[in-house]
Amino acid sequence: MDFDFTPEQQAFAAEVEAFLDEHDDPDVFDVTRENMAQIVDTPKRRAFMKQVGRKGWLGMTWPKEYGGSEGEGVYEFILNEALAARGGPQIGKGVGIIGKTLIAHGNDHLKDTFLPMILENDVEFAVGYSEPNAGSDAASMKLKAVRTTQDGKEGWLLNGQKTWTTSAHFAEWYWLGTRTDPDNKHHGITLMLVPLDQPGVEIRGIWTMGDERTNEVFIDNVFVPDDYVVGEVNKGFQYISQALDLERFTMFTFSPIKQRLDVLTDYVRTTTRDGAPLKDDPTVRSRMARLHTEAEVARVMGLKVVDRSVKAEHATKEGGQYVPPPTVESSEYKLFATEFSRRLANASMDIGGPGSQLRVRTEDAPMVGRAESTYRYTVIDTIGGGASEIQKNIIARRGLGLPKNF
Repeated sequence: MDFDFTPEQQAFAAEVEAFLDEHDDPDVFDVTRENMAQIVDTPKRRAFMKQVGRKGWLGMTWPKEYGGSEGEGVYEFILNEALAARGGPQIGKGVGIIGKTLIAHGNDHLKDTFLPMILENDVEFAVGYSEPNAGSDAASMKLKAVRTTQDGKEGWLLNGQKTWTTSAHFAEWYWLGTRTDPDNKHHGITLMLVPLDQPGVEIRGIWTMGDERTNEVFIDNVFVPDDYVVGEVNKGFQYISQALDLERFTMFTFSPIKQRLDVLTDYVRTTTRDGAPLKDDPTVRSRMARLHTEAEVARVMGLKVVDRSVKAEHATKEGGQYVPPPTVESSEYKLFATEFSRRLANASMDIGGPGSQLRVRTEDAPMVGRAESTYRYTVIDTIGGGASEIQKNIIARRGLGLPKNF
Protein backbone atom coordinates (compact mmCIF):
# COMPACT_ATOMS: atom_id res chain seq x y z
CA MET A 1 0.00 0.00 0.00
CA ASP A 2 1.00 3.63 -0.56
CA PHE A 3 1.39 5.54 2.70
CA ASP A 4 1.52 8.96 1.00
CA PHE A 5 -1.54 11.07 0.27
CA THR A 6 -2.27 12.10 -3.32
CA PRO A 7 -2.03 15.79 -4.34
CA GLU A 8 -5.84 15.97 -4.23
CA GLN A 9 -5.91 14.54 -0.70
CA GLN A 10 -3.16 16.90 0.42
CA ALA A 11 -5.13 19.83 -1.01
CA PHE A 12 -8.21 18.72 0.95
CA ALA A 13 -6.14 18.47 4.13
CA ALA A 14 -4.91 22.03 3.59
CA GLU A 15 -8.48 23.21 3.01
CA VAL A 16 -9.60 21.58 6.26
CA GLU A 17 -6.76 23.18 8.22
CA ALA A 18 -7.63 26.60 6.82
CA PHE A 19 -11.28 26.10 7.75
CA LEU A 20 -10.32 25.10 11.30
CA ASP A 21 -8.06 28.14 11.60
CA GLU A 22 -10.97 30.34 10.51
CA HIS A 23 -13.31 28.80 13.10
CA ASP A 24 -10.83 28.46 15.95
CA ASP A 25 -12.64 28.75 19.29
CA PRO A 26 -11.48 27.45 22.71
CA ASP A 27 -15.09 26.53 23.50
CA VAL A 28 -15.06 24.16 20.51
CA PHE A 29 -11.47 22.92 20.48
CA ASP A 30 -9.92 21.56 23.66
CA VAL A 31 -7.01 19.12 23.38
CA THR A 32 -7.51 17.98 26.98
CA ARG A 33 -10.74 16.28 25.84
CA GLU A 34 -9.57 13.25 23.97
CA ASN A 35 -10.99 10.49 21.77
CA MET A 36 -14.28 9.37 23.37
CA ALA A 37 -14.75 12.85 24.87
CA GLN A 38 -14.61 14.58 21.47
CA ILE A 39 -18.38 14.78 21.07
CA VAL A 40 -20.97 17.37 20.04
CA ASP A 41 -22.29 18.08 23.54
CA THR A 42 -22.53 21.89 23.66
CA PRO A 43 -24.41 24.49 21.58
CA LYS A 44 -21.14 25.94 20.27
CA ARG A 45 -19.83 22.53 19.23
CA ARG A 46 -23.13 21.79 17.56
CA ALA A 47 -23.09 25.09 15.66
CA PHE A 48 -19.54 24.41 14.52
CA MET A 49 -20.44 20.96 13.20
CA LYS A 50 -23.36 22.52 11.34
CA GLN A 51 -20.77 24.66 9.54
CA VAL A 52 -18.86 21.48 8.71
CA GLY A 53 -22.07 20.04 7.28
CA ARG A 54 -22.59 23.12 5.10
CA LYS A 55 -19.17 22.52 3.60
CA GLY A 56 -20.46 19.16 2.39
CA TRP A 57 -18.01 17.29 4.60
CA LEU A 58 -20.55 15.23 6.54
CA GLY A 59 -21.49 12.09 4.65
CA MET A 60 -18.78 12.52 2.02
CA THR A 61 -18.69 8.77 1.43
CA TRP A 62 -22.47 8.39 1.19
CA PRO A 63 -24.14 7.68 -2.17
CA LYS A 64 -25.21 10.78 -4.09
CA GLU A 65 -28.85 9.74 -3.95
CA TYR A 66 -28.73 10.28 -0.17
CA GLY A 67 -26.91 13.61 -0.30
CA GLY A 68 -23.32 12.35 -0.24
CA SER A 69 -20.57 12.78 -2.80
CA GLU A 70 -19.43 9.14 -3.00
CA GLY A 71 -15.94 10.18 -1.95
CA GLU A 72 -13.31 7.77 -0.71
CA GLY A 73 -13.09 7.01 3.00
CA VAL A 74 -9.63 8.55 3.14
CA TYR A 75 -11.25 12.01 3.02
CA GLU A 76 -13.30 11.26 6.12
CA PHE A 77 -10.09 10.01 7.73
CA ILE A 78 -8.28 13.27 6.92
CA LEU A 79 -11.15 15.37 8.27
CA ASN A 80 -11.57 13.35 11.45
CA GLU A 81 -7.84 13.36 12.23
CA ALA A 82 -7.65 17.13 11.71
CA LEU A 83 -10.60 17.70 14.07
CA ALA A 84 -9.17 15.34 16.68
CA ALA A 85 -5.72 16.94 16.54
CA ARG A 86 -7.23 20.16 17.87
CA GLY A 87 -9.53 18.49 20.38
CA GLY A 88 -12.60 19.27 18.31
CA PRO A 89 -15.80 17.24 17.98
CA GLN A 90 -15.69 14.25 15.64
CA ILE A 91 -17.87 13.71 12.57
CA GLY A 92 -20.02 11.60 14.81
CA LYS A 93 -22.10 8.51 15.23
CA GLY A 94 -24.75 9.94 12.94
CA VAL A 95 -22.55 10.01 9.84
CA GLY A 96 -20.94 6.64 10.47
CA ILE A 97 -22.75 4.15 12.67
CA ILE A 98 -26.33 5.35 12.17
CA GLY A 99 -26.17 6.92 8.71
CA LYS A 100 -24.30 4.13 6.95
CA THR A 101 -26.42 1.45 8.62
CA LEU A 102 -29.64 3.21 7.58
CA ILE A 103 -28.39 3.55 4.01
CA ALA A 104 -27.62 -0.17 3.90
CA HIS A 105 -30.60 -1.54 5.83
CA GLY A 106 -33.10 1.17 6.80
CA ASN A 107 -36.63 1.54 5.42
CA ASP A 108 -37.62 4.56 3.32
CA HIS A 109 -39.25 6.30 6.31
CA LEU A 110 -36.03 6.16 8.36
CA LYS A 111 -33.89 7.26 5.43
CA ASP A 112 -36.17 10.18 4.56
CA THR A 113 -36.44 11.25 8.21
CA PHE A 114 -32.87 10.98 9.47
CA LEU A 115 -30.38 11.15 6.61
CA PRO A 116 -31.02 14.83 5.70
CA MET A 117 -30.82 15.80 9.39
CA ILE A 118 -27.50 13.97 9.77
CA LEU A 119 -25.98 15.79 6.80
CA GLU A 120 -27.01 19.16 8.32
CA ASN A 121 -26.03 18.11 11.87
CA ASP A 122 -29.59 18.76 12.99
CA VAL A 123 -29.81 15.63 15.15
CA GLU A 124 -27.67 13.90 17.77
CA PHE A 125 -27.82 10.21 18.62
CA ALA A 126 -26.97 8.10 21.63
CA VAL A 127 -26.00 4.47 21.09
CA GLY A 128 -27.50 1.88 23.45
CA TYR A 129 -25.70 -1.45 23.31
CA SER A 130 -24.13 -1.95 26.74
CA GLU A 131 -26.16 -3.22 29.69
CA PRO A 132 -25.21 -4.08 33.29
CA ASN A 133 -24.59 -7.69 32.21
CA ALA A 134 -23.70 -7.00 28.57
CA GLY A 135 -20.63 -4.82 28.24
CA SER A 136 -18.22 -5.60 25.44
CA ASP A 137 -20.25 -8.71 24.61
CA ALA A 138 -23.10 -6.94 22.81
CA ALA A 139 -24.78 -10.24 21.94
CA SER A 140 -25.67 -10.68 25.64
CA MET A 141 -28.05 -7.70 25.75
CA LYS A 142 -31.43 -8.43 27.34
CA LEU A 143 -33.54 -5.27 27.04
CA LYS A 144 -36.87 -6.93 26.24
CA ALA A 145 -38.93 -6.09 23.17
CA VAL A 146 -42.38 -7.72 23.02
CA ARG A 147 -44.67 -7.60 20.00
CA THR A 148 -47.80 -5.50 20.62
CA THR A 149 -50.32 -3.04 19.17
CA GLN A 150 -50.85 0.47 20.49
CA ASP A 151 -53.28 3.09 19.15
CA GLY A 152 -53.83 0.94 16.09
CA LYS A 153 -50.11 0.72 15.28
CA GLU A 154 -48.08 -2.47 15.17
CA GLY A 155 -44.82 -2.35 17.07
CA TRP A 156 -42.84 -3.35 20.14
CA LEU A 157 -43.06 -2.65 23.86
CA LEU A 158 -39.63 -2.17 25.44
CA ASN A 159 -38.56 -2.76 29.04
CA GLY A 160 -35.06 -2.90 30.51
CA GLN A 161 -31.89 -0.97 31.21
CA LYS A 162 -28.86 0.29 29.31
CA THR A 163 -25.62 1.65 30.73
CA TRP A 164 -22.52 3.56 29.57
CA THR A 165 -24.61 5.55 27.08
CA THR A 166 -22.32 8.52 26.59
CA SER A 167 -24.58 10.99 24.75
CA ALA A 168 -28.00 10.26 26.27
CA HIS A 169 -28.15 13.51 28.26
CA PHE A 170 -28.00 15.76 25.17
CA ALA A 171 -29.03 13.57 22.21
CA GLU A 172 -32.53 13.51 20.71
CA TRP A 173 -32.66 9.90 19.50
CA TYR A 174 -31.57 6.55 20.94
CA TRP A 175 -30.05 3.95 18.58
CA LEU A 176 -31.11 0.97 20.63
CA GLY A 177 -30.31 -2.74 20.60
CA THR A 178 -33.25 -4.81 21.85
CA ARG A 179 -33.84 -8.50 22.57
CA THR A 180 -36.65 -9.69 20.28
CA ASP A 181 -35.85 -13.43 20.50
CA PRO A 182 -34.74 -14.62 23.97
CA ASP A 183 -33.81 -18.06 22.64
CA ASN A 184 -31.23 -16.99 20.05
CA LYS A 185 -28.23 -15.03 21.34
CA HIS A 186 -26.76 -13.74 18.07
CA HIS A 187 -29.89 -13.85 15.91
CA GLY A 188 -32.37 -12.46 18.42
CA ILE A 189 -31.41 -8.77 18.56
CA THR A 190 -33.19 -5.96 16.70
CA LEU A 191 -32.12 -2.33 16.24
CA MET A 192 -34.66 0.41 16.84
CA LEU A 193 -34.74 4.21 17.02
CA VAL A 194 -36.39 5.73 20.09
CA PRO A 195 -36.87 9.44 20.97
CA LEU A 196 -35.11 10.12 24.25
CA ASP A 197 -37.76 12.59 25.43
CA GLN A 198 -40.44 9.89 25.25
CA PRO A 199 -42.31 9.05 28.48
CA GLY A 200 -40.86 5.95 30.08
CA VAL A 201 -37.24 6.88 29.32
CA GLU A 202 -35.25 7.86 32.43
CA ILE A 203 -31.63 9.05 32.14
CA ARG A 204 -29.24 9.08 35.11
CA GLY A 205 -25.72 10.50 34.87
CA ILE A 206 -22.55 8.55 35.63
CA TRP A 207 -19.25 10.44 35.88
CA THR A 208 -16.14 8.66 34.64
CA MET A 209 -12.62 8.87 36.04
CA GLY A 210 -11.85 10.97 32.94
CA ASP A 211 -14.26 13.70 34.18
CA GLU A 212 -16.70 12.97 31.37
CA ARG A 213 -20.36 12.13 31.77
CA THR A 214 -21.89 8.90 30.59
CA ASN A 215 -25.32 7.59 31.55
CA GLU A 216 -27.50 4.70 32.57
CA VAL A 217 -30.88 4.66 30.85
CA PHE A 218 -34.03 2.96 32.10
CA ILE A 219 -36.73 1.94 29.61
CA ASP A 220 -40.19 1.38 31.12
CA ASN A 221 -43.07 0.37 28.79
CA VAL A 222 -41.80 2.38 25.83
CA PHE A 223 -43.64 1.68 22.56
CA VAL A 224 -41.74 1.64 19.25
CA PRO A 225 -43.78 1.49 16.00
CA ASP A 226 -42.57 -0.83 13.25
CA ASP A 227 -41.58 2.23 11.17
CA TYR A 228 -38.70 2.79 13.60
CA VAL A 229 -37.29 -0.75 13.42
CA VAL A 230 -33.95 -0.75 11.58
CA GLY A 231 -33.65 -3.45 8.93
CA GLU A 232 -34.87 -6.97 9.56
CA VAL A 233 -36.08 -8.18 12.93
CA ASN A 234 -33.44 -10.32 14.72
CA LYS A 235 -30.65 -9.14 12.39
CA GLY A 236 -29.50 -6.34 14.71
CA PHE A 237 -26.37 -8.03 15.99
CA GLN A 238 -25.07 -8.41 12.45
CA TYR A 239 -25.68 -4.71 11.79
CA ILE A 240 -24.03 -3.77 15.09
CA SER A 241 -20.96 -5.87 14.27
CA GLN A 242 -20.55 -4.10 10.94
CA ALA A 243 -20.89 -0.69 12.57
CA LEU A 244 -18.44 -1.51 15.37
CA ASP A 245 -15.66 -1.95 12.80
CA LEU A 246 -16.16 1.71 11.96
CA GLU A 247 -16.54 2.82 15.59
CA ARG A 248 -13.33 1.15 16.69
CA PHE A 249 -11.41 3.10 14.10
CA THR A 250 -13.06 6.52 14.05
CA MET A 251 -13.48 6.90 17.82
CA PHE A 252 -9.80 6.36 18.53
CA THR A 253 -8.00 8.71 16.19
CA PHE A 254 -4.21 8.80 16.08
CA SER A 255 -3.68 12.58 16.07
CA PRO A 256 -4.49 13.15 19.80
CA ILE A 257 -1.99 10.44 20.71
CA LYS A 258 0.66 12.10 18.53
CA GLN A 259 -0.17 15.47 20.06
CA ARG A 260 0.44 14.10 23.56
CA LEU A 261 3.67 12.47 22.44
CA ASP A 262 4.81 15.85 21.09
CA VAL A 263 4.01 17.46 24.47
CA LEU A 264 6.11 14.86 26.27
CA THR A 265 8.92 15.16 23.74
CA ASP A 266 9.06 18.95 24.14
CA TYR A 267 9.13 18.50 27.92
CA VAL A 268 12.05 16.08 27.74
CA ARG A 269 13.89 18.31 25.27
CA THR A 270 13.67 21.44 27.43
CA THR A 271 13.73 20.19 31.05
CA THR A 272 16.65 19.76 33.41
CA ARG A 273 16.68 17.53 36.46
CA ASP A 274 19.36 17.60 39.14
CA GLY A 275 21.25 20.11 37.02
CA ALA A 276 21.43 17.85 33.93
CA PRO A 277 19.30 17.94 30.75
CA LEU A 278 16.58 15.31 30.92
CA LYS A 279 17.17 14.48 27.26
CA ASP A 280 20.64 13.17 28.14
CA ASP A 281 19.35 10.59 30.61
CA PRO A 282 19.91 7.18 28.92
CA THR A 283 16.83 5.61 30.48
CA VAL A 284 14.61 8.48 29.34
CA ARG A 285 16.17 8.42 25.85
CA SER A 286 15.51 4.71 25.51
CA ARG A 287 11.92 5.06 26.60
CA MET A 288 11.30 7.99 24.27
CA ALA A 289 12.78 6.10 21.33
CA ARG A 290 10.43 3.20 21.98
CA LEU A 291 7.43 5.51 22.27
CA HIS A 292 8.21 7.21 18.96
CA THR A 293 8.67 3.84 17.27
CA GLU A 294 5.35 2.55 18.59
CA ALA A 295 3.65 5.80 17.55
CA GLU A 296 4.73 5.21 13.96
CA VAL A 297 3.41 1.65 14.15
CA ALA A 298 0.03 2.95 15.34
CA ARG A 299 -0.08 5.58 12.57
CA VAL A 300 0.65 3.04 9.85
CA MET A 301 -1.86 0.56 11.28
CA GLY A 302 -4.50 3.28 11.01
CA LEU A 303 -3.60 3.91 7.38
CA LYS A 304 -3.87 0.17 6.77
CA VAL A 305 -7.51 0.30 7.90
CA VAL A 306 -8.17 3.22 5.55
CA ASP A 307 -6.48 1.41 2.66
CA ARG A 308 -8.54 -1.75 3.19
CA SER A 309 -11.73 0.33 3.48
CA VAL A 310 -11.02 2.12 0.20
CA LYS A 311 -10.30 -1.16 -1.57
CA ALA A 312 -13.53 -2.65 -0.24
CA GLU A 313 -15.45 0.43 -1.40
CA HIS A 314 -13.94 0.23 -4.89
CA ALA A 315 -14.71 -3.47 -5.18
CA THR A 316 -18.34 -2.88 -4.20
CA LYS A 317 -18.84 0.06 -6.55
CA GLU A 318 -17.10 -1.51 -9.54
CA GLY A 319 -18.40 -5.04 -9.05
CA GLY A 320 -14.91 -6.46 -8.81
CA GLN A 321 -13.56 -9.28 -6.67
CA TYR A 322 -14.97 -9.10 -3.15
CA VAL A 323 -12.72 -7.39 -0.60
CA PRO A 324 -13.84 -7.98 3.01
CA PRO A 325 -14.26 -4.97 5.30
CA PRO A 326 -11.33 -4.23 7.63
CA THR A 327 -12.78 -6.06 10.65
CA VAL A 328 -9.49 -7.60 11.79
CA GLU A 329 -7.48 -4.52 10.85
CA SER A 330 -9.84 -2.28 12.85
CA SER A 331 -9.47 -4.50 15.92
CA GLU A 332 -5.70 -4.62 15.50
CA TYR A 333 -5.54 -0.84 15.29
CA LYS A 334 -7.94 -0.27 18.19
CA LEU A 335 -6.04 -2.72 20.41
CA PHE A 336 -2.58 -1.41 19.61
CA ALA A 337 -3.44 2.31 19.53
CA THR A 338 -5.35 2.41 22.81
CA GLU A 339 -2.86 0.22 24.67
CA PHE A 340 -0.03 2.36 23.29
CA SER A 341 -1.92 5.47 24.36
CA ARG A 342 -2.08 4.03 27.87
CA ARG A 343 1.67 3.27 27.84
CA LEU A 344 2.35 6.82 26.67
CA ALA A 345 0.27 8.19 29.56
CA ASN A 346 2.17 6.01 32.01
CA ALA A 347 5.49 7.22 30.59
CA SER A 348 4.38 10.85 30.87
CA MET A 349 3.56 10.32 34.55
CA ASP A 350 6.88 8.55 35.20
CA ILE A 351 9.08 11.04 33.34
CA GLY A 352 7.20 14.05 34.71
CA GLY A 353 7.81 12.86 38.26
CA PRO A 354 5.67 13.66 41.33
CA GLY A 355 4.49 16.98 39.86
CA SER A 356 2.73 15.14 37.04
CA GLN A 357 0.01 14.19 39.53
CA LEU A 358 -1.21 17.80 39.59
CA ARG A 359 -4.48 18.44 37.76
CA VAL A 360 -4.62 19.44 34.12
CA ARG A 361 -4.13 23.18 33.42
CA THR A 362 -1.97 23.62 36.52
CA GLU A 363 0.53 26.11 35.07
CA ASP A 364 3.56 25.04 37.12
CA ALA A 365 2.93 21.30 36.68
CA PRO A 366 5.04 19.32 34.21
CA MET A 367 3.39 19.57 30.77
CA VAL A 368 0.77 21.87 32.39
CA GLY A 369 -0.87 18.81 33.94
CA ARG A 370 -1.57 16.95 30.68
CA ALA A 371 -0.06 13.74 32.03
CA GLU A 372 -2.58 13.53 34.86
CA SER A 373 -5.65 13.96 32.68
CA THR A 374 -4.50 11.62 29.91
CA TYR A 375 -3.58 8.98 32.48
CA ARG A 376 -7.26 8.91 33.51
CA TYR A 377 -8.67 9.16 29.98
CA THR A 378 -6.63 6.34 28.51
CA VAL A 379 -8.08 3.76 30.87
CA ILE A 380 -11.50 4.48 29.36
CA ASP A 381 -10.13 4.23 25.82
CA THR A 382 -9.08 0.61 26.31
CA ILE A 383 -12.67 -0.29 27.23
CA GLY A 384 -14.94 1.79 24.97
CA GLY A 385 -15.80 0.38 21.55
CA GLY A 386 -15.00 -3.12 22.79
CA ALA A 387 -12.40 -3.81 25.48
CA SER A 388 -8.88 -4.96 24.61
CA GLU A 389 -9.78 -8.56 25.50
CA ILE A 390 -12.61 -8.48 22.94
CA GLN A 391 -10.25 -7.17 20.26
CA LYS A 392 -7.83 -9.99 20.99
CA ASN A 393 -10.62 -12.53 20.56
CA ILE A 394 -11.63 -11.01 17.21
CA ILE A 395 -8.03 -11.08 15.99
CA ALA A 396 -7.58 -14.65 17.18
CA ARG A 397 -10.74 -16.03 15.60
CA ARG A 398 -11.14 -13.96 12.44
CA GLY A 399 -7.52 -13.09 11.77
CA LEU A 400 -5.67 -16.20 12.90
CA GLY A 401 -8.46 -18.72 12.39
CA LEU A 402 -8.22 -20.06 15.92
CA PRO A 403 -11.22 -21.89 17.39
CA LYS A 404 -13.47 -20.08 19.84
CA ASN A 405 -12.19 -22.05 22.82
CA PHE A 406 -8.53 -22.55 22.07
